[in-house]
Formats: sequence, C-alpha cells, structure tokens
Amino acid sequence: MAEARPALEGIRVLDLTIWQQGPMTTAMLADWGADVVKIEGPDTPDPGRSVIRYEASPGGPNAYFETHNRNKRGIVLDLKSEAGRGVFYRLVEGADIVIQNFRPGVSERLGIDYATSCRINPRIVYCAASGFGLAGPDAQNPALDPLAQARGGVMSVTGEPETPPTRTFAGFADQVSAFLLAYGVMVALFHRERTGEGQMVDGSLLQGTIAVQAFNISSYLMSGTYAGSPIPRVSRRLTSPLWNHYKAADGKWLMLGMAQVGRYWPAFRRALQEATGELLEPEEMSVDWLRMHAGELMQLVSRLDEAFAAKPAREWVELFRRYDLLIEVVQEYGDLPRDPQVIENAMLTTLEHPAHGPLQMVAPAVNLSRTPGRIRSPAPEFGQHTEEVLLEAGYSWEEIEALRMQGVIGHR
Repeated sequence: MAEARPALEGIRVLDLTIWQQGPMTTAMLADWGADVVKIEGPDTPDPGRSVIRYEASPGGPNAYFETHNRNKRGIVLDLKSEAGRGVFYRLVEGADIVIQNFRPGVSERLGIDYATSCRINPRIVYCAASGFGLAGPDAQNPALDPLAQARGGVMSVTGEPETPPTRTFAGFADQVSAFLLAYGVMVALFHRERTGEGQMVDGSLLQGTIAVQAFNISSYLMSGTYAGSPIPRVSRRLTSPLWNHYKAADGKWLMLGMAQVGRYWPAFRRALQEATGELLEPEEMSVDWLRMHAGELMQLVSRLDEAFAAKPAREWVELFRRYDLLIEVVQEYGDLPRDPQVIENAMLTTLEHPAHGPLQMVAPAVNLSRTPGRIRSPAPEFGQHTEEVLLEAGYSWEEIEALRMQGVIGHR
C-alpha cells in the first residue's frame, strides 16, 4: 500500500511566533504535513536561536530551538517596512493559517492583524497567542511561563506544604497553551472546510494553565475544597497510603496510584505481609478512616516508609503486579529511552540532522493510523528558505533581488 499523504499536506501556515508557546503550536501542525513558514525580522530573530542554547558541547545542536521549530521553512522579512508588509499580504493570499504571539496591539500597529488579514483572505484562520488574554487590564503585560504558573494557581498546589510555592517543569504553561492553541486552530480549520468561513482563534498562557486544572479548580469553585481537601497541599503523611510515594532500597522512588483505597487495601495488606511478614492494621480501610485517624495515618505512612526502604524498586514492582496493585517507578529523563513502553509505542524518534547527525527527540504526541505525524526536517537556519518561499508566491528573481537591496528580506 502506498504511503498516505500527510493529513495536513497543502495547508500553509505563516508563523510569526517566538520563544516556545507559539512555535510549539506550529511545530505540531508541521508534524502532520502543514507547510509552516517561520517569518523572522532582519534584526529580530527568534530569541530561542541564541538566548537559550542547550548544547552538549560548543557548536552543538540547540535542543530548545530544534524542538519547537522542526519541520518548518524559514524566511527573513521586515514587517516594519511598507514593502515588507506588501510581501506578507501576498503570502496571506495563499495561506490557510496565520499565527502570532505579539503583545496585544502590536499586530494592529504593524498592520498584520486579523482584520487586515481576513480582508485579504476571508478564509484565513488567524491565531493570536498571548500571555494573559487579549482583553483586561493586564492584556499587554509581558508574560513568560513561570508567571503563568504563578498567576494560574499551579504553584500554589505544587510541592509539599512545608516548602514554598513550587513551579513544575520549565515550559509547562507554554506547552499546555501550545497544545490547546493547535487544537483550536484545527477546530477552526474544520469549520472552514465545512463552511468556507475563516475566523479568529486566541488563547493564552494563563487560560491554558487554568484549563489544564479544570477539575481541580471547578472542584474548589463548587465545594470550597481542593478536590476534596480543605488545603491546597497536603503532607504525604496525611494522604492515603495507597496514593503516595515511597523511597526504595536502591534510592529509586515508587508511586502508588490506587484511588479506591477500600478496594485495594486487602490485596495491599497481603502483599506487604508477603514482603515483610507483618500484617498491617486496620483490617479495613476507607476514606472516612483516613479523615478520622490522622495520628494513626501518620504512623502508618512512617511504617510504610521503613518497609519500602528494605527492598529495591524493581522487586516491589514485581510483587505488587502479582497482586494487581497499581505501582510505577519514578523515572528520570535518562530512563525513558530504555523504557519498553516508550520504545514499543514510538514515543521518541530520531532526526537525521545535516549538521549534527542523529538527534533523539520526542515524537509527535498522538498517533494517527493512516496519516501519522513525523519529524522530517530540522529547524531552519535564519532565512534559509526566503527565496524559495517568495518564488512560490510568484516573485521573480529580479523582484527578490530588489527586495534584498531595499533591506526588506535577508540578513541585516
């Protein structure tokens, strides 16, 4: 059977974004075959090219930029000039999607906003990615990932109660917002294919951060509790012994994930008895018992800390799985390439980079049976595809050279 065409082949995306939130949105579209043209200014390249360089050695691959800009083509275009905007408008005529993450108001001042774009191409899907949303008193405030984690409540519920408010991993708000923006763009594209109507899509770091906590926040708004708890961060010694983490003899941590404490407690007791010879009390466990026996619960978790510290993590996993108990080892990033589940489900992939050789990367995040996503090409060099894209847009070599002489395109 011939290989299927990529799902988004023929879809043209004009990508005006920088850093992570916007570039990751368009990278996901590119994974499924969209032609993403990354537009950078002559003197304003994406800061991800150089401000953040996660290199194994000097001159090595920039993991940050490669991750967020794979599968794209790149051009250099001065949108601050009238001639540059003219080129952009010509590109909009043949585009399906425009996405930018300027501060609110900047696209209007430049004349590349949604109203202008949809006058040129009424079918355009125009996406504005922002920090705090397009309306409100703080719409124009700058925002980066940790600020959204703070304002969106994530930091208030992360970590142990004895520690200060804690961020989760760097880029959490960026990634979540990117996934949701790509989802919104695809919904708008689906609507356009049905009706012919383009539209505006917008989302923000703050909105994405709130959305990913939907149940937790809704629970608080409805009940005044944090998913059943009166406080946001509960000590692990006061939470369910079966929804907890313990350190094994080899230094690895184990996570138990059995929410139905009454269902799993009998088998858990038998497994611990096999491992330690001790039969834990109480004989029956319930949510009400956890709420009413705080002192005994703390003692129980302390006893379990001692028990789990007596055997290496792998022995606990093998034992618990024989009893059909839910347990996983806390893995570090270096463990993931050796994880059989990661391997068998192709969650990582390898990009053959022309300058750096084979680079292992995270693969597209979902799987399509007929039109799978692929990481086909590295992030573009600065302005690498400028002439190529303009020729496709109908410019002649003479016109391209004239634009270069005016400083509208190319390096400055």
